[in-house]
Amino acid sequence: MVAKTLKGLEDLLAGELETLGAYNIRKGTRVVYFDGDKEVLYRANFQSRTALRILKPFHEFRARDEKELYKGACSVDWSSVLSDNQTFAIDGVLNSPYFNHSGYIALRVKDAIADQFRAKTGKRPNVNTDDPDIRINLHISGDKCMLLLDSSGESLHKRGYREATHQAPLNEVLAAAIIMLSGWDRRSVFIDPMCGSGTIPIEAAMMAHNIPPGIYRKQFAFEKWPDFDDALFGKIYNQEHPEPKEKPVIIGSDMSANAVGIARNNARNAFLSKRIDFRVSSFESLTPPEGPGVLVTNPPYGERIKPENIKAFHTIMGDVLKNNYPGYTAWILSSNLEALKFTGLRPEKKTVLFNGPLECRLAKFSIYKGSRKHTR
Repeated sequence: MVAKTLKGLEDLLAGELETLGAYNIRKGTRVVYFDGDKEVLYRANFQSRTALRILKPFHEFRARDEKELYKGACSVDWSSVLSDNQTFAIDGVLNSPYFNHSGYIALRVKDAIADQFRAKTGKRPNVNTDDPDIRINLHISGDKCMLLLDSSGESLHKRGYREATHQAPLNEVLAAAIIMLSGWDRRSVFIDPMCGSGTIPIEAAMMAHNIPPGIYRKQFAFEKWPDFDDALFGKIYNQEHPEPKEKPVIIGSDMSANAVGIARNNARNAFLSKRIDFRVSSFESLTPPEGPGVLVTNPPYGERIKPENIKAFHTIMGDVLKNNYPGYTAWILSSNLEALKFTGLRPEKKTVLFNGPLECRLAKFSIYKGSRKHTR
């Protein structure tokens, strides 16, 4: 099988898949390949926090022109994949000198499916590009053509709890990954002082309370497959996930009352209202609990803050961290690599991540009372 993710998260995803029972795991760029049975497929969709999509290959052939592509697609028994009363869609991905239009290769496979069904039953399944029953991926690399079933449907980052967002919301998968990379023990204090619509604190609360990320979704694509095992998925879905003995203090704060209102509503959708303390406060006015603790945040940058204010903003952020957060470890995600220098803090570690098309750094800062040398 194939699990897709964001660039930079391949190691995290590989580790998750291994804990879910996958084996023969191989990492690529934005993708992890693995072997597993139907239970692993279901669990990867339901329990992985860093996967965007899980694909299951089901047929391979070679083609160098449209006739060979059509012939290869016709060699599939499509009645084992979908029925004539189901809808389908095909997504094409190309890296080949023999084909130059992903939409056209998808069209030729669609024609092969329709022609086969018409010849056998006199009917054909309809195409629905928005919300199909069965979504098929066609990957062509050179002359190697691979057909895969999309077992996820909507991207797995769309958990289902986030009805509204504030400015430039963070992808849920990236938010979960940042928390995992921080090494938070899920027991100590956790703070996001610029939480926007609350994605980071909500993902942290889900982790702390052992809530699977797929629990809020209405459906996965594999539930419409001909071989769907309802009893097996029911066992996974209804598996008990015990509450932690030590419930951590999780705080989400933002200076925008509108943002905090959205965050509270999103937390309510996730049944986590009582697990997260949301506050309306500027970063410099927020009084955190005494450390040790972990601060994880995605501060405003780019179009959300004027260039002339970037230096002042980051200077204040550095001063507040030094004065108010001794004993904390701060993890800051920023695409403005120069701006972080204005904090006056030296990062212990920087990890390259991507927030959409933006190349970012996740910088780690350990905050000490006095100087680090004196603390030692």
